[in-house]
Amino acid sequence: MDNHPLLYDKIQEAIAFIRSQTKFTPRFGIILGTGLGNLTDEIEVAVEIPYGEIPHFPVSTVQSHQGKLIFGTLDGHPIVAMAGRFHYYEGYSMKQVTFPVRVLKFLGIERLIISNAAGSVSQHIFMGDLVFIKDHINLHAENPLRGENDERLGPRFPDMLHTYERRLNAKALEIARRHGIPAHEGIYLGLQGPNLETPAEYTMAHRLGADLVGMSTIPEVLVARHMELPVFVISVATNKCYPIEEIQETTVEDVIAAAEEAEPRMRTIVKELLDFL
Repeated sequence: MDNHPLLYDKIQEAIAFIRSQTKFTPRFGIILGTGLGNLTDEIEVAVEIPYGEIPHFPVSTVQSHQGKLIFGTLDGHPIVAMAGRFHYYEGYSMKQVTFPVRVLKFLGIERLIISNAAGSVSQHIFMGDLVFIKDHINLHAENPLRGENDERLGPRFPDMLHTYERRLNAKALEIARRHGIPAHEGIYLGLQGPNLETPAEYTMAHRLGADLVGMSTIPEVLVARHMELPVFVISVATNKCYPIEEIQETTVEDVIAAAEEAEPRMRTIVKELLDFL
């Protein structure tokens, strides 16, 4: 998969298999992050395909990630949901991590909605708050676009100026206000993980201008941008990492519990935003 000239062919093999299982045509793609998989309860399912059956798909190894593509409707909107995503820290290359995003694009989705759980490095963002991403700082060790470029997938040097649509963030903030949901716009800083950050690293992220820090999302956003696929990113702040004196030891179980508690609020935003699009 790391040989770019072969990447296009592998995408087509994955698409051919999926099309052999379903003719369902999704309009939107949704990536469900850590602790946020309960959104699938609201989907009127047409078909589910385990990742392990799809050619060239990685298999999710992270707790709380179901590991399947779900095709169906959410409030009447045709969607495909990734119930579980992939991370660089699992040992996959960035091209493997982002391969499913390319497959979703070739399935015909018009927009990708990405969710994640992240740590807050803003004194104004608290555990359980929702954050709509307006920009990012990429400190990952590898870039999924590194290597020979295939023009059938996208340009050599994709521009990142308008990666995040502020009009959608504004609409999401309006929905949140209407429902009394604590929400913000913010900047997401990505590191490779899997360890949580040190107090010095949280301070660095804050001083660099980030509001959140996490271990996912940016690779998917880069690949989506490469293919001119619009994205909307919603984060759940699952732990408070700034100011430093407010940091507490955090386990993955803590993160999952905080994300699951906030998930109904995220679900409300996503469902109403789909009506707007």
